[in-house]
Parts: sequence; C-alpha cells; structure tokens
Amino acid sequence: MSIDLALRHAILESLDGLLRAFDLETLGDDRFLVRSEPPRFNRIFGGQTLAQALVAAGATVDGKAFSSLHASFVAAGAPDAALELAVDRVRDGRSMATRRVTVLQGDRVLLVAIVTFHASPAGGTPPGAGTPGARPARTPAPVPEPERLPLLQDWARKAPPAFEPTARAWVDHPPPIEMRLDEAPIFMGGSPATDPRDVWMRLPRDVGADPGLHAALLTYASDYLLLDMAFRSFPEGLVPDFRSACSLDHAIWLHQPVRFDRWHRHTQETVVVAGDRGLVRGAIHDADGRLVATVAQDVLARPLAVGR
Repeated sequence: MSIDLALRHAILESLDGLLRAFDLETLGDDRFLVRSEPPRFNRIFGGQTLAQALVAAGATVDGKAFSSLHASFVAAGAPDAALELAVDRVRDGRSMATRRVTVLQGDRVLLVAIVTFHASPAGGTPPGAGTPGARPARTPAPVPEPERLPLLQDWARKAPPAFEPTARAWVDHPPPIEMRLDEAPIFMGGSPATDPRDVWMRLPRDVGADPGLHAALLTYASDYLLLDMAFRSFPEGLVPDFRSACSLDHAIWLHQPVRFDRWHRHTQETVVVAGDRGLVRGAIHDADGRLVATVAQDVLARPLAVGR
C-alpha cells in the first residue's frame, strides 16, 4: 500500500525535527542542553527522552557501542521548554562502560536512565554480514510483507467518531517513522485481543551510517504502541481510561548493529495485566529475521468498568 506524498512530506519533516532534538549544546561537566522534537502531544513523548539520554551518554564514551538502556519515567515534560541532560560516568572498564543520565526540565527530573556500552567485536558488524560466534535466535513466524499492510495513518483515517480527534493528530502531525500493522490500535478503535501484535517500522529516508544514531532512532521508535498493547489486553468487561495512562519505565537491549532506514519488525506482547499495571515486551527483528533488540516496558493504565 503506497504512502501519499503529503503524508510522506510530513513524516520527513518530523524526522528532521527529531534529528535537531539530538543536537547537543555543551554546558560543561558532561551536561548538555537540548530541545524537543516538534510537539505532537501535550507532553514530551517518552521515546524522545530515551533517545536523547542515549545520545548524551554516547557523547562521553569512546571506542564502545551502545548495548542497553534502562530508564524510569519520573514526570511528564512540556514540549516547548529546553531540557538539560546530566551524565554521570559511573564506570569505564576495559570492555564495558556505564553512564547514568538524568533528564531535567528546570528543577524537575523527567527521566533517569542507566546506559551501557560494550567493546564487542559485533559492534562494527554491518547488518547482513553475520556476527562471529553468535547463536541464531528463534526465527520469527512469517507475517505479510510491510508494503502489503496499512499504514498507521490509514487506521487513523478510519477511526470511529469517538476516537477521531486523537486519531487525526497522527495524520496531521505524524511520527518521524513509517509504521505499518494489520489492525487498528485500541486508541483508534481497535478490538481487544491477547495474542502478539507485529508493527513494521522504518525511517522515511537514509540518515547515514553512524551506528550510534541508528541505535538512538531505534530506541526512540521502540516506545511506540507499547502502552496501547496493554490497553488491547485488558480483561473482558474493562476499557482503558486514556486520561490516566502512562509508561513507568522502559528497557532496551541491543543485540546487533542496526540500519533503521530499513524495515524492522517489532513483535509486541503483553506479559501480564495485574491491577493498574501491565508489563509489555517486544522483540525487534530486521528484514532478514535477525533479532536485533529486545524491549520491555511497565505501564500504568487504570481501567474503567464498562457502563460506568
């Protein structure tokens, strides 16, 4: 299914805005000032602060590739105010480096992350070349090719009237990545289900070969639709209260270098919904079927009883 020119242009503009949000203004003492991507929500998207934390941590590390990020979302931020990224050099070892990054807006802490880097021989292996000594991961089940699936914006345009205002924002101000899936998200009128869901995603253009940039962009994208996955898994008789839902934390482990301007398949599944919290995990494979990253997120999503 083709993408119309107006939407493609809007996605490209969003990507340009996100890349500007990675421009670090050095303040000294491993502290940096950044701006946010163009606003699409009434608060900063969590994936943006995850990616910015990775970029800031990477600016203080030499000779090692990104390997993992574990972050706690502390507070929501305003998209029109600058952010400060404070990096603490927790450890610099022979093969591993660890950084703690605090994202602040004024005197408020928005996010705290632990980011690790590894001097692995796999760090410079390009996609498709294989990794020396790597064990093959389980091959994912076959799914339709991404170009045969609807765009996220196709589902937004078909959203029922009750969901139309929220869904329309994903068309008028789209994310900086192309996303395709074979069902509507819950917040666009989709149906509850308990099985895994696949989301194909990629950047809309080539952004060069910097592995750190691709890792940051994949980390950014890994935050999309995980909260919705918990909504999708609510027990029968309950519906999500979108007004009181948020992500509590986010973890991503990078297993292979990525080129995120190529298609990647994010297979998302809900591990458990218990009380007001849900745990969602994801496995990200490239188009060749290599497992390149694993994701986990704890979410808060207070349900409402049907008819209340």
